[in-house]
This record gives sequence, structure tokens and C-alpha cells, in this order.
Amino acid sequence: MDFIAHALWTTAAGTTARWRTGRQIHLGWAAFWGVCPDLFSFAIPAVVRIWWYVTGTTQSLMPDAHGPQHFQFVWQLYHCSHSLLVFAVVFALVWAIVGRPVLEMLGWALHILIDILTHQGMFAIHFLWPLSSYGFDGVRWETRWLLVANYSVLAVVFGWICVRRRSRRARGPLQHNN
Repeated sequence: MDFIAHALWTTAAGTTARWRTGRQIHLGWAAFWGVCPDLFSFAIPAVVRIWWYVTGTTQSLMPDAHGPQHFQFVWQLYHCSHSLLVFAVVFALVWAIVGRPVLEMLGWALHILIDILTHQGMFAIHFLWPLSSYGFDGVRWETRWLLVANYSVLAVVFGWICVRRRSRRARGPLQHNN
């Protein structure tokens, strides 16, 4: 799934979780965790590549498969950040440190679950990494019909959120029942 869709889906999920649990969920942080696996996987190599360009180590910002700077570490970052096992360990550690589950972090898990179904080939998510390199061959998120369907459903979901929010405001602050 693309970066924007991940942010929108985690915002929608966070909004729904707020209403259902009554807990304060920071939507900005939920959206951050929803895009974090891709930021972790691709922003670090981009910064490294820019640094190499600025310092003269490379003459181009484009990766060169035949050049001395290979980006094999990107795959390790990608597998690590897209692993449900890694997510579970980090989520449990944060829970233990903070003393409560940080619900915003569930955006990370949602990202992985969406990507399992919307990636294939070399980008198939190894969601059990490092224990397994199995990757489900889903439908490519770039497929036209999936993009149209995804953003259409997102429009419906956010339309529903807006209608529900207006309805809740009209009922008043003391009558916000699910």
C-alpha cells in the first residue's frame, strides 16, 4: 500500500478505536506508526544516498547496482520493519516500560497486515521474519482497480466518520454512546 493510504487507514482505525474504547488515542502518532515501517525501510537509505552525493562518494542520487555502494542492508530494514514478530516484541517492550499498551503503535501492525495482502514478488512481506522468509503473494497495491477500490473505500470510511462525528456533536457531550 502506498504511504498516504497507510496514514489514512491508521487515522480511520484510530478514530474508530477512540469511539469504541473511550481512550485518548493521538491520531498523529497512530498515522506516524502507520507509515513508520516504510519510513524506516526507505528513509534511512535515502539519507545515506544523499550524504554520499553531498560528500562526493557517489556522482548520482540514483542507486547503481554495479557501483561500490550496495544497499543490501535495505532488505534487512524492510524485513525487520514489516515483521509481525518484531512488532510484537517492540509493542510488548514499550507496554512493559510504559505500563500500558500504546494503542497508537497498532498502526504499525495494521501497516503490516495491509502490506501482506498488497505486496508480491520481491516486495512480498516476510511477516514472520527472522524466523521465516515466507511471503504471501498478494495483489500489487499499484494495480489500477485496487487503487480505485482502496481510495473509494477510504472516501466512504471518512464520509462515515464525518457523519458520525456530526451526529455525536449534535447529541451533545453527555450523550456520546457508541
